[in-house]
Amino acid sequence: MVFLCVYGVMLLGRVPGLQLDRTGAALLGGIALVAGGATTTAAAWQAIDVGTIGLLFGLMIVSAQLRLGGFYALVTRRLAARPTSPERLLLELVFTVGALAAVLTNDVVCVAIAPVLVDVCRRRNLDSVPFLLGLAAAANVGSAATLIGNPQNLLIGQALDLPFAPYLLDGGVPAGLGLLATWWLLARHYRGRFHREVSASTGDDPPFDRWQTTKGLAVLLALVAALCLSPLPHEVLALAAAGLLLLSRRLTTSRIMGLVDWQLLVLFAGLFMVNDAFRAAGHAAAAFDGLRDSGLDCRHPAMLFGAAVVGSNLISNVPLTMLLLPEAVHPMSGAILALATTLAGNLLLVGSIANLIVVEQASRLGVAPVRGSWTREHLRTGAPIAVVTLAIAAGWLWLRS
Repeated sequence: MVFLCVYGVMLLGRVPGLQLDRTGAALLGGIALVAGGATTTAAAWQAIDVGTIGLLFGLMIVSAQLRLGGFYALVTRRLAARPTSPERLLLELVFTVGALAAVLTNDVVCVAIAPVLVDVCRRRNLDSVPFLLGLAAAANVGSAATLIGNPQNLLIGQALDLPFAPYLLDGGVPAGLGLLATWWLLARHYRGRFHREVSASTGDDPPFDRWQTTKGLAVLLALVAALCLSPLPHEVLALAAAGLLLLSRRLTTSRIMGLVDWQLLVLFAGLFMVNDAFRAAGHAAAAFDGLRDSGLDCRHPAMLFGAAVVGSNLISNVPLTMLLLPEAVHPMSGAILALATTLAGNLLLVGSIANLIVVEQASRLGVAPVRGSWTREHLRTGAPIAVVTLAIAAGWLWLRS
């Protein structure tokens, strides 16, 4: 019952009549299991994958360092500073965001870049909407390139013990082609409609700190190299990088830690507890056995791909990934789950946290589509982007198998 209630909230987004969101539901589910005697406190703690939590936390610290150093704002403003066409600006934005999301996680990139992007669009009398949609879509597609690009890829890499460097071939090629397709579809949809009369910009340039940015980039490059070459566990390398950045004479620990997404970490912890109890009771195995008896075997690559695409837009990609991991027994299952759950996030506005972050930032800054709502505007471009990029990924995985 606890499992059904928690995943019901994953589907709805929050409890009707209450302000309890997905993170709160996952945490409350874990508490209910312990309080109700369905599991022990020790078992609940052991269910939490400390490696995944540690890796995610370490990457958040690295991203926080770059954000506080003004790196994201500098990159965005330099992209927009040159006198170039809106289509060219969109192309450069898509590939820059995709590259950043591959190593700094997509949600963090969207949080940092969205307000700066709105400001530069206003300065150039450009409609912010296509560029914001490009930001969200590119962050999702680009994050599929690596095992540290988004939370579900982190989880997949840790749970299946996937090497960092070999996955780059599985994810990098469809991500690169997907970014090109993302730009083409957006440029085609908004052709002749990039300019828009908007109110004058009142934003201030975030301060740029050369030393803090250089420090963050140096640690990031060293971390990526170590992930490719070092035999040490990924979480150990990420935590070591975080530790180096916390040793600062100018940035206080509280400022850096204040940019950590504690909500996401708690969501992971709660879902780990709920899913572990569900598996320990034998319900997960029984459910998948029942699906196999009905001809739906998620261990088959094509079926796993389809389940990942559909499920990601029903209950969100992170909880869906946790559910499907026990069925990931095929040699290509890791790449299938990582690509399908990530690229499917562009299908619907609620399919990815990155999409919601961009829309929330845009709404706060007074940006709205000319036609209809954000949900409808996203669907017009997000659905084609999802279909094309998923087709690219499916074709590439078929060639690789």
